[in-house]
Amino acid sequence: MKTEVLRYKELDYSIRYPEGFSETEKYPLVIYLHGAGGRGRDINVIKNHSFFADSEQYCKDAVTVVPQCYANTWFDIFEQLKDYVVAMSRMACVDTDRVYVIGASMGGYTTWQIGMSLPEIVAAIVPICGGGMYWNAERLKHTGVWAFHGSADKTVSCEESEKMVAAVNKRGGNAKLTVYEGVPHNSWTPTFQSKEMWAWLFSNRLHYATTKNEYNDVVRFG
Repeated sequence: MKTEVLRYKELDYSIRYPEGFSETEKYPLVIYLHGAGGRGRDINVIKNHSFFADSEQYCKDAVTVVPQCYANTWFDIFEQLKDYVVAMSRMACVDTDRVYVIGASMGGYTTWQIGMSLPEIVAAIVPICGGGMYWNAERLKHTGVWAFHGSADKTVSCEESEKMVAAVNKRGGNAKLTVYEGVPHNSWTPTFQSKEMWAWLFSNRLHYATTKNEYNDVVRFG
């Protein structure tokens, strides 16, 4: 599988193409948002991230992108990140009904927020050991949501994921949560390696067609 390092405006990112990639085909898009350890301007940190190795066998038919946060947190550059997600989803090779976001820790919080901010773009999210603004969870009622957390996480309490999942479901959504008993903060490793998670992720399709069409009418990327 071919991998390149590119830049979109201020964001450096690594992109991996599926096997037998053709510019005339449409592929699912997986966007991974890293945690605090990936911050900076050394793109090698992203190129060597365990996400690539652990996800390779499951993403052979998908385009995968991993942007690098050059600021202190993703929320410091959140508008840039939203712009990036929309731009990636509008690549000619992407199936716009199959755009997925996965994130861990700092990226887990951001994944929740991207899902709530862009429900017309993102078909499903996998937030890992994160949390979010549960009072805004209604915006995820048409989005696929599967959260993961370790019960022994001392960095981000498992209650953060529990609150978000409960809030989505209370507002008419269909979110689910897997809690790894005895696992600390590093709940992303078993998640990346979960065959069931990947099968579920790729089964999701966008259910926000009306808003998506309205969004396409007003947003243009050159």
